[in-house]
Amino acid sequence: MQQTQKQQISFSNQDDRTFYLLTNQIKETLDSKKASDISIINLHNKEYFADFVIIATASVGKHALALLHYLRQELKSKGIKIHNTDEENEDWIVVDLGEIIVHIFTENHRKKYNLEEFLQSTFINKNCA
Repeated sequence: MQQTQKQQISFSNQDDRTFYLLTNQIKETLDSKKASDISIINLHNKEYFADFVIIATASVGKHALALLHYLRQELKSKGIKIHNTDEENEDWIVVDLGEIIVHIFTENHRKKYNLEEFLQSTFINKNCA
């Protein structure tokens, strides 16, 4: 019988724990609005400019814009400031929260750019070779 291991995340300060909890709230918001294949990538202490990256898939471009709208509302209601958004292309929307970056892709763009694999190979597995 194979045992599954839970990833243990240690927090050096309260801010780290806050960012971790916020990523899960963002995931729940996106999930409640029918985003699919939502991934949270922990890049804390990995020489990346953000600690967490959230990647979600929207069914179509209009759905991506709607997800952005709901995410803005949810974050605003919690007093969380969005630093910047890139919504020029509804196939790939980026939301910059500072230590958390959210990418909302349509399925074709998510496959095309394969951001998860890039982050995994460049920042997580780079010392395993």
